[in-house]
Amino acid sequence: MSFEVFPPKTDAAFASVKAATEEIAQLKPAFMSVTYGAGGGTSAYTLEIARNIEAQYGVPMLAHLTCVSSTREMVAERIAAMKAAGIENVMALRGDLTPELEGADRSNWPYRYAVDLIRELRESGGDFCIGGACYPEVHPESANQKEDIAHIKAKVEAGCQFLTTQMFFDNNLLYNFLYKLREAGVTVPVVAGIMPITNANQVERAIKLSGSHMPQRFKSLVDKFGSDPAAMKQAGIAYATDQIIDLFANNVTNIHVYTMNKPDVAAQIQRNLSDILGK
Repeated sequence: MSFEVFPPKTDAAFASVKAATEEIAQLKPAFMSVTYGAGGGTSAYTLEIARNIEAQYGVPMLAHLTCVSSTREMVAERIAAMKAAGIENVMALRGDLTPELEGADRSNWPYRYAVDLIRELRESGGDFCIGGACYPEVHPESANQKEDIAHIKAKVEAGCQFLTTQMFFDNNLLYNFLYKLREAGVTVPVVAGIMPITNANQVERAIKLSGSHMPQRFKSLVDKFGSDPAAMKQAGIAYATDQIIDLFANNVTNIHVYTMNKPDVAAQIQRNLSDILGK
């Protein structure tokens, strides 16, 4: 099991974010990933957080790198910085579009898609382990799942060595997706991405980001506990724990938890799974 954290948006928030990521690192996950921020807005902090965790706690780090707002010069500089920092694992992503970039002409961008970034990383001379993203419920910009899986296959052929899924709340959607991936000849490891929904406001954002299907069981949970923050947090952690147990029972044993810089959430999920994880 691994955890995801995000860098601060401002200098003033750096100390508190650094402390939260260090607390999560003390749980000794298999690895931690550090996001890049929509439009690359927080990219300056991504490497700093990753370098600190790997150096201080010995937790392998996965640094995100995105296409959005990136020039060839910027990408070359960041690749060189990752090499210098000893970061060996990179998640190559298109990246979220900021509101001002929605609908912008992207035809002249040096990196329009994640596959372009993957090729650049593979050809950079760095000994990187390169990851990519996938959507069990189809990428919002793909016409259908067949087209989406074709794009995933192109990423793998370009050098992507493992995939991490967007959040999902119905495990059957993942099992169906994995079957279709294997049927298409995509055999790289797939890490299941789990988002513990610990407050009702996260639901709308989760749907917007990934188009996630919300099972009735999950909707009932939010309806019942959404107005009680403490109860919603406990219920959300329990739901995520139940998802992970089912995944492990069905031999999906690489789990990435989107912990949102919340050490208490990460710690509780790990405690809930202590015997299953052998911790």
